[in-house]
Amino acid sequence: MISKPRGTRDFTPEEMKKRRWLERKMRGVFERYGYEEIATPTIEHLELFTLKSGEGIIEETYAFEDKAGRKLALRPELTAPVMRFYVERFQMEAKPLKFYYFGNCFRYDRPQKGRYREFWQFGCELIGSDKPEAIAELISLAYNILRESGLRNVIVRVGNLDILRKFLDSIGARDAEIMRLIDKKDFEELQKRMGSEEFKKFEEFIGVKNIDEIEYEEAERMKEVFDFLEEFGIPYNLDLSIARGLDYYIGIVFEIDAPRLGAEKQLCGGGEYNLVPLLGGRKVATAGFAIGFDRTLLALEIEGAEFGEEEKPVYVAYMEGMIKEAIKIVKMLRQQGIKAEMDLMRRSISKSLDYANKKGIEKVIIVAPDEWKENMVIIKDMKSGEQKKIAIGEITKEIHS
Repeated sequence: MISKPRGTRDFTPEEMKKRRWLERKMRGVFERYGYEEIATPTIEHLELFTLKSGEGIIEETYAFEDKAGRKLALRPELTAPVMRFYVERFQMEAKPLKFYYFGNCFRYDRPQKGRYREFWQFGCELIGSDKPEAIAELISLAYNILRESGLRNVIVRVGNLDILRKFLDSIGARDAEIMRLIDKKDFEELQKRMGSEEFKKFEEFIGVKNIDEIEYEEAERMKEVFDFLEEFGIPYNLDLSIARGLDYYIGIVFEIDAPRLGAEKQLCGGGEYNLVPLLGGRKVATAGFAIGFDRTLLALEIEGAEFGEEEKPVYVAYMEGMIKEAIKIVKMLRQQGIKAEMDLMRRSISKSLDYANKKGIEKVIIVAPDEWKENMVIIKDMKSGEQKKIAIGEITKEIHS
């Protein structure tokens, strides 16, 4: 027997109903904010990811050569492909551009709860505006996607990389490795690298919870963002410990957590960045975020969220010799927008009813010769057990009653 590869999953029909329900919810919020959906290839040139993240990313990337010797990769994330697409196709378009996307990504990582080698992300990019209200609206969008998905307990944390870098410069403790350690929250290793005195200053700095206590000029813009967040009705927390390990991230960054998930609690990460020039395009304001779709679904399940009720299909059973008449009924129902199945196993009526019961189907239409002559069918309510004859033209009305 061949099993699925490590770190991947199969999804049952019930799981797919939940996933599609959540997908529809999230898409609806993106589109209400004026974002338009785009899609990029699952495979990209490996250079797209090494160019922005360095050669180290190869270790956690599914990279390979094709038959012509080109170095390709299964995408480990979606921002770089979208920015590549923007540089190739959209640079001359009117700004701001608001793109959103949904797709699977791949990382050669150690699988654990809520972390897989194939995973799905919803994300978006706002291209062309870095105004405080634009960044506030972006954070508002991320928060409302999660809230409208049904999550009750989420925490928004907002930081600022320009302020963090200025502080680290002021204590002589800024380099790429320190930013990486802050990003990983590896404070034990950070203390060794900084030294005790500098680390103590760092702890005091990241403990600041009021932006008015920060004197750098970048704090003024952040205050404006916070003012607009309050206008949008978004609860937020100042968190100056948010870092990114790569230099092209700039300015305001944010993360959204679901505390019920424990150690792997982060659902969303985003902020401002300057990636376009790296990809050969003209400098432009860019910001965005990515939401971990799988982890959001897990958080909803832990909170005991109610997923939308799927409309149950109507089941069409038939007596011997009535198969063509049953097809006429099922075809009519589907044309009227009703989910309808018919018996495909040539079962007896009693076995068809047993099958419908096991599937949780609530209404069964029985096509029988005597009733058909009268232009009627039998409809059976599987919950109450009641059955009655009804005119074919009245079926839709009866189903919706």
